[in-house]
Amino acid sequence: MKITVSLIKADVGGLAGHSRVHPQLKDEAKLVLEHAKNQSKIIDYHVTSCGDDLELIMTHKKGVDSEIVHGLAWEAFLKATEMAKKLKLYGAGQDLLKDSFSGNLKGMGPGVAELEFEERKSEPLAAFMMDKTEPGAFNLPIFKIFADPFNTPGLVIDPNMHDGFVFEIWDVINHKKVFLKTPEETYDILALIGSKTRYVIKRVFPSTKNEMGKEAVAVVSTDILHEIAGKYVGKDDPVAMVRAQAGLPAMGEILEAFSFPHLVSGWMRGSHNGPMMPVSVTDATPSRFDGPPRVIGLGFQLAEGKLVGPADLLGDKAFDGARQLALQVADYIRRNGPFEPHRLPEPEMEYTTLPSIQKKLQSRMVDL
Repeated sequence: MKITVSLIKADVGGLAGHSRVHPQLKDEAKLVLEHAKNQSKIIDYHVTSCGDDLELIMTHKKGVDSEIVHGLAWEAFLKATEMAKKLKLYGAGQDLLKDSFSGNLKGMGPGVAELEFEERKSEPLAAFMMDKTEPGAFNLPIFKIFADPFNTPGLVIDPNMHDGFVFEIWDVINHKKVFLKTPEETYDILALIGSKTRYVIKRVFPSTKNEMGKEAVAVVSTDILHEIAGKYVGKDDPVAMVRAQAGLPAMGEILEAFSFPHLVSGWMRGSHNGPMMPVSVTDATPSRFDGPPRVIGLGFQLAEGKLVGPADLLGDKAFDGARQLALQVADYIRRNGPFEPHRLPEPEMEYTTLPSIQKKLQSRMVDL
């Protein structure tokens, strides 16, 4: 049975600043999706949050970019925004950059990641959600999952993965994309995705020799808020989904990629580098300096499109060491204050609040 899983997020208001989502906002979203489920518009759903972002996971048979499914998400976000305004939450409706829904959510603010595939005999699926960072923050873990044999030994010892994977990489500045294959083009991939503010992994596909065919096995939201709004309105806070097992990386191999708190752009005012800390859903409440940046993981089994779970994948004690290292890195890099490399380099500050300071001082600048 062909199933589509849609993971859609938006910041529609934060409790006590940018820390967390108020429970009543989740309740409003659940009412919309439960009604849609009862009308058979969707098969199943799960509502969660990471930091101040409200996340909707929906399963259905309508394919990607469905006007019905995207419309449901928009309605849920609008209802949650109404409640956020009543509660005077911070940044109510922040990610809803358009006044009305126009068929799908592209260019409207919310982040979207969708997978369509034939449900296997057993279909494990991991959904990852980040807060206080940009889409390129997924570059390193997704690469490690599908291309690094030190992270994923299945690339060496599983004949179904031995032929590698195809990476769809987007240039989000020049609006182009390229498909590159591992292991042959591994160095070319790294040459691009190391520039994580420009080149972003969008999807991963199995090798053409893999029995899973041409269905994507991983997807990342690549919606860039400042590209839409033309100014800084908060970080993009990406989401991603990865399918697991049986010819794909095992769930343990997928999670291993998050055991290292790599440096990402974002954090306070979207203007600083900091460590990506893997946490439980309960601890997805960034506070110190509006951070550090967080990632949560939810594990599901699909059963005829129904979501069995979730399992809180990154809440395990096995990630305590990564969390401790993230805190140590946060202590160190915070001591740099407003200096680079803690503060982002100037080209990346273009859509933050810094340009207004530069504009104010422009008339006082004189030739050397």
